[in-house]
Amino acid sequence: MDVFFLGTGAGMPAKLRNVTSIALKLLEERGAIWLFDCGEATQHQILHTSIKPRRIEKIFITHLHGDHIYGLPGLLSSRSFQGGNSELTLYGPKGLKEYVDISLSVSQTYLKYPLHIIEIEEGIIFEDEAFAVEALLLQHGIPSYGYRIIEKDRPGTLLADKLMEAGIKPGPIYKQIKNGEPIQLEDGRVIESNVFLGPTQKGRVVTVLGDSRKCKAAIQLARNADLVIHEATFAAGEESLAYEYFHSTTVQAAAVAMEADAEKLCLTHISSRYDRTDWGRLVQEAQTLFKNTVIAEDFKEIHIPLKK
Repeated sequence: MDVFFLGTGAGMPAKLRNVTSIALKLLEERGAIWLFDCGEATQHQILHTSIKPRRIEKIFITHLHGDHIYGLPGLLSSRSFQGGNSELTLYGPKGLKEYVDISLSVSQTYLKYPLHIIEIEEGIIFEDEAFAVEALLLQHGIPSYGYRIIEKDRPGTLLADKLMEAGIKPGPIYKQIKNGEPIQLEDGRVIESNVFLGPTQKGRVVTVLGDSRKCKAAIQLARNADLVIHEATFAAGEESLAYEYFHSTTVQAAAVAMEADAEKLCLTHISSRYDRTDWGRLVQEAQTLFKNTVIAEDFKEIHIPLKK
């Protein structure tokens, strides 16, 4: 599981930071990529990476401000011409379907794959056997959601030596044991699969927060997360300005991570008023409250290892 930043700026494209888009690479887990927001020129950013648009399985939109959605029609269209024929699902606030439908209709764009658009409300918006995604409303000028991506716990690894000692040879039965099913052997013995499995592998949690003031919903979504991605449009000392524009400062982002007992914080959605020489200072401001803080840059990747 890896998080890859395609765009990390706020408001409008800048030379050093494109507008917001984040890829959650789940290639080992499900052979897919999930995208969070799709600002202008996201598909241009993708051209400089190994990301394949046909691998994008889901796109989660935090809110409908232009710097988070203007790249969506182009990416949806291009995906048809880049071998993308698998189903794609969009999730986002009310109004997302109208925006996409009008954009594709007016431009006479016809997709070669099934597109599903789900306008979300708070709660669990997606769940299967391996993952769940929870969404909550944050505090912004328009409805803005944060997402908590939850990887479900995995069964422990097979204890091969123990299986061989019990006379259980490799074969389809190993898959049944891995799935936790009780097994009856050819000699009539019934075995419990958990005897031949190591400790359960704890799932990982990633929190991606849309534009927002510091709020309780952000803390709830970030609770015990392995990685929290939080906007930090403004530097410390600009709290009044941040509040006025429904954004957060570096220190407010750090406070969310600290109160949530998160493992790691990544600052993003950085205003273009701060150039490269300022970025170290922004990180240091957050680290006064939450030590394990880094700052996103376009094309930065963060690996999220399995928990030991």
